[in-house]
Amino acid sequence: MSRAAARRSLECAAVLGLLAVAVTGCAEQRSATPGSPASSSPSTGRGPAGTITVDAAASLNTVLPKLARGFESAHPGTTVRFSFGGSSALAAQIVAGAPVDVFAAASTATMATVTDARLTSAAPVTIARNRLEIAVPPANPGRITGLADFADAARTVVVCDPQVPCGSAARRVFELAEVAAKPDSYEPDVTGVLTKVETGDADAGLVYRTDVLAAGSKVKGIPVPQAADAVTAYPIAPLSASRNAALARAFTDYVVQRGAADLAAAGFLPPR
Repeated sequence: MSRAAARRSLECAAVLGLLAVAVTGCAEQRSATPGSPASSSPSTGRGPAGTITVDAAASLNTVLPKLARGFESAHPGTTVRFSFGGSSALAAQIVAGAPVDVFAAASTATMATVTDARLTSAAPVTIARNRLEIAVPPANPGRITGLADFADAARTVVVCDPQVPCGSAARRVFELAEVAAKPDSYEPDVTGVLTKVETGDADAGLVYRTDVLAAGSKVKGIPVPQAADAVTAYPIAPLSASRNAALARAFTDYVVQRGAADLAAAGFLPPR
């Protein structure tokens, strides 16, 4: 081979080497481009965000908002909204398609309305139990002493509608006490009963012990011995139709795992 030919061969080899380096560099640059299949970006670690609606039994209208404030503080960017009422009416609305993310009922029977329709995304968990107590105005103008006074037509007494958990429990305690109660009105939830007692429109009402405590000096409570045999459970569950399933599950888990102390302070009995 001539010297000129050898020189040209070396020059070609050098050019090819430079091209190989350039191609390799481009390939490495592409593989490091964020979002490419070969790249791996670290997880952002973001928690739940957004807004959810919780349908809950009226008797939870003090403790659940308190827990929600703690949850929102622990998870900035989240908002928990509530709709309180009679559990049976809320369950019926959920089955009818109401846009709800979490349901907290005042009885397992009411929760069954929703689970039987396969509308929960996880099995309901009981977070507390409750029992009934007589509520009277502070001065007790009707001189109420016990359940027997609910059979006295001369007194104005109110109870929950039999279709809601507090009404079902009331019917049970009257049966156990063998009292033929004569209520002057049936209210849609415990809030309605308590309001009539607080305003003096009723001499007595049958509500939950937790409602008596929440009312403070506005009412006086009279224990009901038979209530120990008519205790109602409070299950909670995220719903399958939730538009923010992650947040619904996170809030439900928070109530289950962190709610015991606040529920006890409000007068609720432990789940078991």
